[in-house]
Amino acid sequence: MSTERPLPITFPLHGTRLIEASAGTGKTFTLAALYLRLVLGHGEENAFSRPLLPPEILVVTFTEAATEELRERIRDRLADAARIFADANAEADDPVLAELLNDYSDPDDRARCAQRLDAAAQWMDEAAIYTIHGFCNRMLKQHAFDSGSLFSLELQEDASDEQQMAARDYWRSVIADFPVSAANALQSDNLGNPDALLDACRPLLGLKEADPEALPQSVTHWLTQTGPQADKDQHARRQLAAELPDFLEWVRAARDNKWLNGNSYRTTSLPGMLQTLQRYANGERLNDKAYDTLAKFSHEGMKLTKAGQAHRPDFAFCQQLDAVMEGRANTQLPRTDLLAHAAAWIDRRVDQVRRQTATMGFDDMLSRLHDALKGGNGERLAQVIRDQFPVALIDEFQDTDPTQYGIFSALYEGQEGTGWFMIGDPKQAIYAFRGADVFTYLKARRATAGNHYTLDKNFRSADAMVSAVNHLFGYSQNTFGDVFMMDNAIPFEAVKANGRKDVLLVDSNEKSGITLWVDEQEKPVSAGQYRDEQAARCASEIAHLLNGAVKGVTGFQKGDSFRPLHPNDIAILVRDRTEAKAIRDALMERQVRSVYLSDQDSVFAQPEAHDLLLILHACATPESDTRVRSALACAVLDLAYAELDALNQDEVRWEETVEQFHGYRHQWQSQGVLPMLRSLLMDFHVPARLSQSLDGERALTNLLHLAELLQQAATQLDGEQSLIRYLEDTVEEGRGSSKESILRLESDDDRVKVITIHKSKGLEYPLVYLPFICSFRPADKNKPPLRYHENDHLNVSLEPDDTVENKADHERLAEDMRLLYVALTRACHTCTLGIAPYIKGRGKQNQLEKSAIGRLLFGNGVANDGLRAALAPVAHDAVTIINAPDSNPECYQPKAESRTLRTPLIPAARQRQPWWIASYSALKQVQETLAPADPRGDQLAEQQDDTLVDDAEPLADTIHAFPRGAAPGTLLHDILEQAANQGFEQTLADPAEFETSVEEKLQARGWQDFMAVIRHWWKQAVTTALPLESDKIALNTLHTYVPELEFVFPAHQVKVAEMDTLIRQHIHPQHPRPRLEADTLNGMLKGFIDLVFEHDGKYYVLDYKSNWLGVDDSAYTLDAMTDAVLEKRYEVQYVLYLLALHRLLKSRLQDYDPDQHLGGAVYVFLRGLQGPAAGTVFDRPATGLIEALDAMFGGKI
Repeated sequence: MSTERPLPITFPLHGTRLIEASAGTGKTFTLAALYLRLVLGHGEENAFSRPLLPPEILVVTFTEAATEELRERIRDRLADAARIFADANAEADDPVLAELLNDYSDPDDRARCAQRLDAAAQWMDEAAIYTIHGFCNRMLKQHAFDSGSLFSLELQEDASDEQQMAARDYWRSVIADFPVSAANALQSDNLGNPDALLDACRPLLGLKEADPEALPQSVTHWLTQTGPQADKDQHARRQLAAELPDFLEWVRAARDNKWLNGNSYRTTSLPGMLQTLQRYANGERLNDKAYDTLAKFSHEGMKLTKAGQAHRPDFAFCQQLDAVMEGRANTQLPRTDLLAHAAAWIDRRVDQVRRQTATMGFDDMLSRLHDALKGGNGERLAQVIRDQFPVALIDEFQDTDPTQYGIFSALYEGQEGTGWFMIGDPKQAIYAFRGADVFTYLKARRATAGNHYTLDKNFRSADAMVSAVNHLFGYSQNTFGDVFMMDNAIPFEAVKANGRKDVLLVDSNEKSGITLWVDEQEKPVSAGQYRDEQAARCASEIAHLLNGAVKGVTGFQKGDSFRPLHPNDIAILVRDRTEAKAIRDALMERQVRSVYLSDQDSVFAQPEAHDLLLILHACATPESDTRVRSALACAVLDLAYAELDALNQDEVRWEETVEQFHGYRHQWQSQGVLPMLRSLLMDFHVPARLSQSLDGERALTNLLHLAELLQQAATQLDGEQSLIRYLEDTVEEGRGSSKESILRLESDDDRVKVITIHKSKGLEYPLVYLPFICSFRPADKNKPPLRYHENDHLNVSLEPDDTVENKADHERLAEDMRLLYVALTRACHTCTLGIAPYIKGRGKQNQLEKSAIGRLLFGNGVANDGLRAALAPVAHDAVTIINAPDSNPECYQPKAESRTLRTPLIPAARQRQPWWIASYSALKQVQETLAPADPRGDQLAEQQDDTLVDDAEPLADTIHAFPRGAAPGTLLHDILEQAANQGFEQTLADPAEFETSVEEKLQARGWQDFMAVIRHWWKQAVTTALPLESDKIALNTLHTYVPELEFVFPAHQVKVAEMDTLIRQHIHPQHPRPRLEADTLNGMLKGFIDLVFEHDGKYYVLDYKSNWLGVDDSAYTLDAMTDAVLEKRYEVQYVLYLLALHRLLKSRLQDYDPDQHLGGAVYVFLRGLQGPAAGTVFDRPATGLIEALDAMFGGKI
């Protein structure tokens, strides 16, 4: 039997000391033991100078939850110790208490100890256990005189409003004095207003990297150079304007005679380049990309072929462009210096305002105490705090930062009669994104050299799990060296295993500690493929294990007892919500319930919020049949097709239903929206029905959460319509305004847990899966800012080069390695990892060396098909290496519970028919639950990935530079819809009121700078001649039209795949495009057509498309737009619109003939009106296609 005394007993309770506690080694147990010893005054030469009471022992950790856990753990430990010391015959199983009992063997000493421990346990409500912010806040308030702080300070959590005001002050105080030439340069560099400046300098806020008083010398020098450079620029512009016609003639000749270098002046890009020349001559402001284009027309920058050398143009403006380009190279805006100054100035102004208004943010708590301790009265303040807390225990110290370390250094470092004990594990320093700084920890480690202590026994995991982790990290350390990539400042040291009494059995066999699923392939695996394959593989394995638990062959054996594996024994660790969604979808396909414990999405972005909006509209206006029918058909109320049809046929039942909604309105007005919604949900048996579906609990939780938030909002709003507008606005934004709107956890009972690795830190799970462990996010110099350290100092680069990118990526990989360590050490019994030749982007060779697991197992790289061979040396008793198993569709079939229960007092659930109201935009996502048709759904769908189209700089001051995405696209649609409602011709003739309205819409969204662009654009939109089959038509010449025409028609068991095949056969049959997912439409198809118009006896559908295809008009060729139509499957949309129009005309025109009356579909790309095809794609599908679809939707074929 070992006679070595445990560290918590021998640890010296004075001086500055560091305890490094590897994962699972009992850090909290040790901290509580030290606390107990401090209360007792235990330790002889290792004791503190006197016994302490809870208010004198400072314990600091980093979250409120951790403070409460520590408080309760210490209270329990004190109470248990008091009970054992009070019992003369007691024996302690706790090794620390056993040692203490042995040290206090005298009965009188034990009685005094028991009394002191009991008093301390009862005093724990006043124990000084705080978060770092809580501690600093208390010190500032309690010692206001010494810290120079106010007695009463209001907490201001969000600094965004104050920062915005400070940025505007900076603009008025500093930028407004810049010469016009400098202001223009800022505009060209996307720093043309206070908000843009604030966004650009935001990464530098709080760093205090510049003197806020004086502008940097580089900026003042730049200001003196911008004027002369602007003069050169203007001179070149005037000269170009005079010579442009002749120069264009030369370009045409150069193109025809192949004088121009084909790589520099491609046929497809030359028109855009010449347009840039025209804009330059017109005096328009250009960005850096445009000036790069101009440089190709300067005398020095022009690239000619050998044949063209003899024809080099001799234009004066080409020579002047040389001077302009040389001047630009010498007068580049010192962007980083300017932004650093702006950030420091804004920081100072925010601090001034907060001091004047007696407010304080979270970061202010730390910085103000830090500054006070470093100030003139700092030593007095430090002594007061030391007298109050002679001993400090800092938990999770690896998550510290320079400010926090500076506070405690000022208080305790080198101070006699104090104790400062830091407890942490640098291998688990994973919160750099929150400001934690492992380099600060290493600085503290160096400062405490000679006073380091280690906890080296793992109490969490089974022997095999501990052995596996020891082996993998030890192998990497010995084979590749410096496993944690910190110049060996964080070495890996193996820990011992305390062992567990239970054993995990899988199919009646013991499971190894770590299993590597190796997917060896000749070609690298892309990120998407890796995610999908690993999710399916992992979900299949989990379903198999759970079915094995049902059979009694998978579970935990402890002596003679066996407990089957439960879903909540399993955790899947991921990096982000994308990975979480992939694995949860795969689990759901196999009937395995899961819960995402790291969800930060807003409840307002969920489908239930859209349904609730329909329900509130119906309850507020029950006299509207359309509103009530929409509510009844939504997924929440989910009336079956037969019931809806019966309501349509039975007038009495319909009146009863409408009266029911009148009752809801009365209850809403008299009791509030929450009681009303609860009544409605119960009346329609929503809870009972949702409880029968796999994800029904999530939906019900969302509904109740939304109802509570609406009740809260209603207290600040006036009437039902105000609340509906509030919900509409919030749903459109997809987010709430506070933490209260974050999705609530529906339940984690008997569900597989999906959680991010960051959030899993400190937790433990019997089984852990890391299916996506090869994925990584490299530092990218094209996506600043990048953060890196030099000489332990954090640097933030806004203009990184290759060197900075390499440094930042090295630190990224080092933190990923620590993240991997955290992930592996969450497992109590076993951990399974998915290994594949992963690549991010394109290439022939995998990039595993850039991932933590790749670096750990393979060092600096491995061939795609060489994974198994490279892993041969990794083989170990505790590490299983196998070929990645195939996925399969096996579903989890839980054992039916056989409990005798009273019959529940709920109505029997209806047999749900597969019926819904769908829109075109739902067709592409029919594998998901189809939400009710949204009037804006199709518009939003076309915008979802516009921002991924092109990284090139769009043409400034044109519609191409207008923001992209759903909200801008919706605005463009709204502008044309408003013009249509007012009358295109009338709006054009008298635009004042219309343009005022447009300007208000732009200002409301912060896009007021684009008013001139939009004013020019909308006039183009209504006057551009749009090509039809054999004619052209402009919107302002139309006389008969209907904007936003709504249609609803039945769909009887329409097979989407058959419909897709039919459309492909008739429309561009040779052109590839994505396939529609196989499913069945049964119910109603609903949609809104932007414009239906009549011209020369034919009727047309017209749809506006705000898709962004490129940086200028040349991108909007007919081929490019046709490609976009087919890629997005808009041809399905316009065929369905024409089908709706066909049915309408058939019912309205007595002599209707589709060949005579059905004109076709006009799709207008709103950003390409000046393109070669006027931004228009026209199509008139064959009548046979329309009639075949008519029959298909009618259930006739």
